[in-house]
Amino acid sequence: KASPLVGVFQAGYFEVNQQVRGGGTGPATGAKPTVRSLESLSRSLARAAGVEATRLERRLSFLATTASVGPFIGLFGTVWGIMDAFGDIGRMGSANLAVVAPGISEALITTAMGLVAAIPAAVFFNFFSSRVKVLSSMMDDFALEFLNIVERNFT
Repeated sequence: KASPLVGVFQAGYFEVNQQVRGGGTGPATGAKPTVRSLESLSRSLARAAGVEATRLERRLSFLATTASVGPFIGLFGTVWGIMDAFGDIGRMGSANLAVVAPGISEALITTAMGLVAAIPAAVFFNFFSSRVKVLSSMMDDFALEFLNIVERNFT
């Protein structure tokens, strides 16, 4: 049920069923059931594949945003922390390591946290993006094969 191919199949099956039932053919008339429009079926399959692809891509933008913005947020925190460290140097009038090191160390934590968020987000974005591409290709192939089967059996 979770496969995107299910939605594509259901859309195609519904369209074929509508066309076959509406054609006045079947066991009562003795004629072979036929599909009136392969173009309509093709559009139905393409629309369903688009809907499924959109559903699969729904959360990818969050991962992309996290991967691209995380380091900048960390950098902003680092700049802010270093500004505070320089402020402390100015207030104390001393630039020795004991005054500067704690502020800079604290400032670098935000960069680390930004990278901790961004790196896994980038990895998962790339993984899921490639998975969506594979599934989209599978849906396209499935739709073409569905059309071939319908053309062979219902025209």
